[in-house]
Amino acid sequence: MNKIRIGYGYDVHRFEAGRKLILGGIEIPFEKGLDGHSDADVLLHAITDALLGALALGDIGSHFPDNDPEFKNADSSELLRYCYEMVSGKGYSVGNLDATVITERPKLNPYIKSMRHRISEILDSAPEDISVKATTSEKMGFVGREEGMIAQCVILLIRD
Repeated sequence: MNKIRIGYGYDVHRFEAGRKLILGGIEIPFEKGLDGHSDADVLLHAITDALLGALALGDIGSHFPDNDPEFKNADSSELLRYCYEMVSGKGYSVGNLDATVITERPKLNPYIKSMRHRISEILDSAPEDISVKATTSEKMGFVGREEGMIAQCVILLIRD
């Protein structure tokens, strides 16, 4: 395999009342959470898919099927950690990652530093190698109508 590998991840979840909003491995105060089989952490799911995709190891659904009761309400931090252990077992570490969350609300800027720190812990990386940004969709589409949230991520893996 090459010394450098790039992966891309994308995820989307709809909002649901009565659930906690978990994003980037932390809980964010908000009146709605995200709907999903696991904790529905859209950011960590995009990162997980990017990590797996960089080494052509499938996607999050192939490793943690949404119809498997074992993963009901699973902590996405643990799912990401498991996938990172697979990647590091193949001799790779994270060079850097760049992720964007697209949502009208909640405003995420106050939580970005905490998300970056949590992700860096999971991926055994320095926080300065983890970029998390937030933007809106300018009130367009399902995100603009505040029906859900999108996350995208690119990741660079380096062979140790």
